[in-house]
Amino acid sequence: MKTTLNTLLTLLALGSSPLILNAQDSGSPPSGGSPGGLGPRHHPPPLPLIVALDANHDRVIDAGEIANASAALLTLDKNGDGKLTADEYLPPVPADAPKDAPHPPLPAVVKALDANGDGVIDASEIANAPAALKNLDKNGDGQLTPDEFIGRRPHMGPPPENGAGPDNAGPPPNDNGAPNGPARDEQ
Repeated sequence: MKTTLNTLLTLLALGSSPLILNAQDSGSPPSGGSPGGLGPRHHPPPLPLIVALDANHDRVIDAGEIANASAALLTLDKNGDGKLTADEYLPPVPADAPKDAPHPPLPAVVKALDANGDGVIDASEIANAPAALKNLDKNGDGQLTPDEFIGRRPHMGPPPENGAGPDNAGPPPNDNGAPNGPARDEQ
């Protein structure tokens, strides 16, 4: 009887080992999650403006898509007033976003299309869209890649060595590496 009980307990222990091992934390985030297990990684929603302009969805706005830009933009005009407001060309703000959350910088394509910077792409700006988009073509290849239509992203790390911003603008450093400029008490 004692031998049977020991055999049964041994088999039970060996049989439950895989269950115990599977229950152990592997240290990696859950699938689809981010480090720390805080849920899925955040990917901003696609910019409706880009979705409309990039008709074949290859992440490049080619010469044909540039030429057709005015017609493509009008597909975003939800209320038919002949102009695009931010709620028509930008993705919706997430419902759970804090009211005081900072807004991301506008992509270069929005700045190019909204020539007067009033936040509305009006009828004349829509009509001028192909020319505005051609101005974003920095390498002159007749098409726009994401680095051209989105533009440079804000620098999120430590400041550059020379004290300049992400676009390398700013005063050159002095002998001790600090940017030149008036002293605080001179301002």
